[in-house]
Amino acid sequence: MSRTINVARMQLVNRQTYIWIPLIVLAGSLVITLAIYGILANAGVEGPKYGGGAQAPLWYFAVVGIQALTLTFPFSQAMSVTRREFYLGTVLTATGTSAILGVVFVLGGLIEQATDGWGMNGYFFYLPWVWEAGPVAAGFVFFVLALLFFVCGFWGATIYKRFGNLWLTVVLVGLSLALVGLAWVITQTRSWGAVAEWLVAQSALGLALWGVGLIAVLGVISWRTLRRAVP
Repeated sequence: MSRTINVARMQLVNRQTYIWIPLIVLAGSLVITLAIYGILANAGVEGPKYGGGAQAPLWYFAVVGIQALTLTFPFSQAMSVTRREFYLGTVLTATGTSAILGVVFVLGGLIEQATDGWGMNGYFFYLPWVWEAGPVAAGFVFFVLALLFFVCGFWGATIYKRFGNLWLTVVLVGLSLALVGLAWVITQTRSWGAVAEWLVAQSALGLALWGVGLIAVLGVISWRTLRRAVP
C-alpha cells in the first residue's frame, strides 16, 4: 500500500496537470460564462440562464487520463514500480482529484443559490436536474463524471501503448460506428421517446450510478491491457 501511495505522490509531483490546470480551465470558463450572462442581462433577457461551460474541466480530465499513462508510466517502470502499483496509485490520484472537483462544483452551486445566480439569474454550477436530490448527490454526480472522463482517457492511452496508433484509431472509429448504428436502430424503431422517458426516469443520480458501472468496466479493460503494454 505504501508503494501505491508513493505512485500517487509521483503523479502529483506535477500538480499543474492534476490540480491547477483543471481549476484554471474551470475559472476561465466561469468568467466567460458570467460575461455572457452579463451581456444577456443588459439586453433585457429575463428568466434563469444556464450554460454548458462547466463541462470544460471534465473534458480536460480525459487529457489528464492520457497524460497519466504516457508521461509517467515509462518513468515508473524505470523505478521498478510494478504495473499493479502504478495502476492502483494512478486510480487513487484520479479519485482524489475528481473528488476535489466535485467539492468545487457543490460549493459553486451553493454560492449561486445564495446569490440568485450571481445576481443575474445565471447559473454555471447549479443545474436543477442534477441538484434535485440535494448537494451531496450533485457532488457525487460531478465526481463520477470527472472520474469517468479520466478513465476514458486512460483506457485510450493503454490501447495506444499496447497496440499502437493504428489500433487505437480502429477502436475509436468502431465505437463511433456503433453509436451511429445504435442511433439508426432507435430511429427506425421510433424509440427516441421511450429513450428520453427512460433517461428522465433515471435522474442524474441514477445515471451517475450507471456511470460507476461503466468506470468499473473500463477500469478492468485498462488494467488487463496495461499488463502487456510496452513502457
